[in-house]
Amino acid sequence: MTPGREPTPGALHHVELWVPDLARAEASIGWLLRELGWTEYQRWSAGVSWRLGPTYLVVEHSPAMDAHHRLHTGLNHLAFHVGGRRRLDELAARAPDHGWSLMFADRHPHAGGADHYAAYLENTDGFEVELVAPDR
Repeated sequence: MTPGREPTPGALHHVELWVPDLARAEASIGWLLRELGWTEYQRWSAGVSWRLGPTYLVVEHSPAMDAHHRLHTGLNHLAFHVGGRRRLDELAARAPDHGWSLMFADRHPHAGGADHYAAYLENTDGFEVELVAPDR
């Protein structure tokens, strides 16, 4: 955040994801966040966070949780803007090397509709992300 500037009311402050395996989450979620320009912000024995501007995302292992899956009650997915179609295609191609699977491959990159250029990815632990390219 710029010194002296207040956050926009209603803007997202942070998101916290509980994961069954921190190392596995860092390998997939951490890789993607770094690729999208997020930088490591905080680290402790059970978690790590990444920051982009005033917003941060926490990934934390919790021994008291059940495994997450996007089809259960709660968070379905996070969607991120990507710089362009070429960058989206590059990330989608590299994602499997970092624990992600392309969802809806038969309709990729228009699984969200003819006018929506996106990649839907799911990691080993059932977290889904949507990478969205500009309309043009």
